[in-house]
Amino acid sequence: HVYLDTVVLLGGVAAQLPAQERFTFGLGAALASWLWFFALAYGARLLAPLFTRPTSWRVLDTSVALVMLAVAYQLLQG
Repeated sequence: HVYLDTVVLLGGVAAQLPAQERFTFGLGAALASWLWFFALAYGARLLAPLFTRPTSWRVLDTSVALVMLAVAYQLLQG
C-alpha cells in the first residue's frame, strides 16, 4: 500500500506539475507523511491505556464498520 501511494498516486500528481514545482511538492509530501506517522505513533501511545478495555475496541470496531457501510452505500448510489 505504501508503494502504491508513493509511486503511483504521488508520482502521478507530481508528473502533472511543472518541473520547478516538483521538488516543493515532493518535500511537502514527505513532510506530510512524516507528520502523519509521527501523530499516529504518538496518538497510539497516548491511547494505549484506553484500549486495554474490551469496550473501547468494540466502540472502535463499530465506528469503523459504520464508516465502511456509509462508503459502500455511497458507492452503490453512484
